[in-house]
Formats: sequence, structure tokens, C-alpha cells
Amino acid sequence: MIRALWQGEQVRILVVEDEQPLADAIARGLRREGMAVDIAYDGESGQEKASITRYDVIVLDRDLPGMSGDELCRSVVTSGQLTRVIMLTASGTVADRVEGLSLGADDYLAKPFAFAELTARVRALGRRATPAVPPLLTARDLALDPARRTVSRSGGEIELTRKEFGVLEVLLGAGGAVVSSEELLERVWDENADPFTTTVRVTMMTLRKKLGEPGVIDTVVGSGYRVPTAGRG
Repeated sequence: MIRALWQGEQVRILVVEDEQPLADAIARGLRREGMAVDIAYDGESGQEKASITRYDVIVLDRDLPGMSGDELCRSVVTSGQLTRVIMLTASGTVADRVEGLSLGADDYLAKPFAFAELTARVRALGRRATPAVPPLLTARDLALDPARRTVSRSGGEIELTRKEFGVLEVLLGAGGAVVSSEELLERVWDENADPFTTTVRVTMMTLRKKLGEPGVIDTVVGSGYRVPTAGRG
């Protein structure tokens, strides 16, 4: 059984921070917590990434050169996305916190900060950004419960890794549609995943083995994978 740290395991985070060692350290720490993390080292790159990918949470340095964190925050807020923003800044005065929140940021954390506190705040914001999960995803005798993070077949529980669970959740959530390997990499892993690796294929092999026979995941040659008759219970 997956012991998720919080509901919505496939949370996607964007860290926008021009101090590269700090940005990399934040990303490493959040990835250890099971989150998919992308990095931008300036505001322009952050805005470009945010316009392409829907992030659950953006960890945003307010004091960016060029396009400021304030400008990027406004851009995210006016886009109408569910993305939540937590601002980081070297100044922790009340006036600065009020100003940052007035821009539309959801939270504000002064540097230096304890990583455990940042993680807790990101988790809390992620829960608010993630739409309500369906009560159950099913395909024949297979059932996946997104809230409890459990998978069962014919009533028997199946233990999966985080990535195996994520792949199965995406496939079942597609409602029978084909999902490409590239989409699985983007949604279950993050931008650091090498699209030329066998990561998806290997994960699919272990997942199929654990799910048993008869097989429930079809390979659509040249296109990807699908679970026929997948639905919501």
C-alpha cells in the first residue's frame, strides 16, 4: 500500500529562484518528499514554464532580477489557474508580507527559513490547488482509491510504488483514452526525466506483473498505453 504524505501524490511544483544553489536545494528536498519539481532561475523562464504547465504550487523568490517575483505573481493570479503561490524573500517585515499577499500570493516565507516549514506550507497549498479526487477509479475487477492511495483487484490489496501508483492513476483517469509515454513522464515524473530512457517501459513491466492476469493495460503501438473500460465508481 502507498503511504502518501498527502492527498494528490502527483503534485507539480515550480521553484523560481535566481540563487541557483538554493533553488537546487529546495528542489532536491521537495523531490525527496515525493513531489515532481521543475526549476526556473529567472522570472522570464518561470513565466514561460507556468504558461505551458499547470503547477499546483509555485515557490517564488520575490527579489528576482529582470522580471520580478511581483510581476510573475500577478501573471499567475490573472491567468485564472488554480496554481498557488508561496513567496520567498529576504525581508520579513509585516509591511512586506502584507504587500506580497496583496499581490495575490497565497503564502509568504522570509529567508532564511526552515525547510520543514517550507515543505509543510507547500503541502497545505497543494491540497488547496488540487481539484477534488474522484471517489474511485475502476476497470473491471481493478479498483484504485485516490483518497486512500490504495489499489485492489478482486478484493485483494496490491502494493505499488509511488511511480507505479501514479502511472496507474493517470491511465485509469484517462477513461479508456490512450496516454503516451511522454505524457506519463510529464505527469508522474518531472522535467528532469530523460525522455529517451526506458523509465516508463520498466515501470509498466513491474506494474503489469503486480496487477496480474488477465492483463488490464494495453499497449497501443506507436501511441502509448490505455486501460479499456476504465471508469469512475
